[in-house]
Amino acid sequence: MKTNAAALWLAIAGAALIGAGIWLGQPAAVLAKAARICLECVGIG
Repeated sequence: MKTNAAALWLAIAGAALIGAGIWLGQPAAVLAKAARICLECVGIG
């Protein structure tokens, strides 16, 4: 039963951190960095 409780708390903590990242606008920053890295690999950026 302890394992299930620990897994539940970790899932709740993970969901809270994902929600905080979305609230702070991090998906846009991650997308911009990914596009920049991709363009550098191709040789355009």
